[in-house]
Amino acid sequence: MNTYGIEKLGIINTAEVYRNLTPAQLVEHALQRGEGTLSNTGALVVKTGKYTGRSANDKFIVDSEGVHDEIAWGKVNKPMTQERFDALYEKVIAYLQNKEVFIFDGFAGADPKYTKSFRIINELASQNLFIHQLLRRPTAEQLENFSEDYTIIAAPGFKCIPERDGTRSEACIVIDYEKKIVLIVGSQYSGEIKKSVFSVMNYVLPKMGVFPMHCSANIGVDGDSAVFFGLSGTGKTTLSADPNRKLIGDDEHGWSDDSVFNFEGGCYAKCINLSAENEPDIYNAIKFGALVENVVMDPETREFDFDDDSLAVNSRVGYPVEYISNAEESGMGGIPKTVIFLTADAFGVLPPISKLDNNQAMYYFVSGFTSKLAGTEIGVKEPVPTFSTCFGEPFLPLSPAKYAAMLSEKVAKTGASVYLVNTGWNGTGERTKLKYTRAMVSAALNGELLKSEFVTDPYFGVSVPTTCPGVPDELLIPAKMWQDQEAYKEAAKKLSKMFVDNFAEKYSDMPAEVIAAGPKAE
Repeated sequence: MNTYGIEKLGIINTAEVYRNLTPAQLVEHALQRGEGTLSNTGALVVKTGKYTGRSANDKFIVDSEGVHDEIAWGKVNKPMTQERFDALYEKVIAYLQNKEVFIFDGFAGADPKYTKSFRIINELASQNLFIHQLLRRPTAEQLENFSEDYTIIAAPGFKCIPERDGTRSEACIVIDYEKKIVLIVGSQYSGEIKKSVFSVMNYVLPKMGVFPMHCSANIGVDGDSAVFFGLSGTGKTTLSADPNRKLIGDDEHGWSDDSVFNFEGGCYAKCINLSAENEPDIYNAIKFGALVENVVMDPETREFDFDDDSLAVNSRVGYPVEYISNAEESGMGGIPKTVIFLTADAFGVLPPISKLDNNQAMYYFVSGFTSKLAGTEIGVKEPVPTFSTCFGEPFLPLSPAKYAAMLSEKVAKTGASVYLVNTGWNGTGERTKLKYTRAMVSAALNGELLKSEFVTDPYFGVSVPTTCPGVPDELLIPAKMWQDQEAYKEAAKKLSKMFVDNFAEKYSDMPAEVIAAGPKAE
């Protein structure tokens, strides 16, 4: 039996080792092993059990001597001793004995100057299908000469014992940056694999002068690239899948001196309330080769009910980027001309779109305000206002100041226009309709928005357009969407103070002009 060199990791006595199987072969294995079923569209459908989102509190970084002084330790980057990791690793390796193992050898980073190679070892064929579709797939020649930079081992069937293993629960996601190994155990949610790759890239790329971004990206017919920052559920995937622009990628990118490039070769989209009318690209991508997680399906007709959240609010589908009809399959574009920060404001007081100057761009990027949406993380049942540093705090191992400085440098050097877009709620208590958000984003990208008159928001200081093609004028000004003006003022003051207090607590050492660019508490 060919083991493809996994014995060097200590993985021995496996029942069978499969490497870089085709999607059809992986679907066959998953069905034979009872991991899932097929939908009427041909997609493989699985249930991930207890974990239907990222388990942020179960994530650790090995506190080894080689990285100790680099990591921004705290509530997000929690340390695990080398001894604890090594002991856990040995248990996981022993667990894999006598089991089938599925390997995917592939890449992250479309720009060959910055590509990193990953070996993903899966206990489940369905998860191997997922990462096969999400990462960049090697050619036959690349596979023949493959040598991994990092290894990720995903064994959801292994359950930690917290008292023994030093974990918080049965699940654990731990990265050893020095040994270049990631362990993911106890959770079948495939997003943990994807985000572990992202966390690795966020560690290595700044050392190469590349700004890593939690963003989607697309490119216009004139070659103008745009990037969309935002946390899960704010619209990165939806808004970047624009029929009038080519999709570079939906979630993770690097900004180098001469390109913006996708880390991945696939997309991981939310399915809740998905419709062919509102999101046709994503809807039509749910076909053979796609992996669907936690979407309710009729057992007889195998038709999806995307509105049913009884399995999970955070239902998902993973598919290769070429399933999007107008994808830029090279995964690369030119220097971004437009930068968009997406947020979902649960207070209903942030303008649906506003233009930021350079200091405001730094302020709102570092603040990373949004509302955690139900289901995105374990325990989140309703929108919760939150600040996630640089729109990606859970995945940033280095100091936030490092990433913020890189954004400031890129924007200053290129003269990119920066906008803050609120895809969340307004004064009516409803979320802004997708068609209006799309119209505002389109106007920002094609320059039409700059033809409008702008007014200064009285609480947040940002420049707000008074008109936008395809959007009711009153929707653009938050106060006009509130019947109770006193309630509006109180809500705006409350959110303004949250911004100010958060910045004072976390970023008091930022330049004075950046601090002054934020909202006013009064």
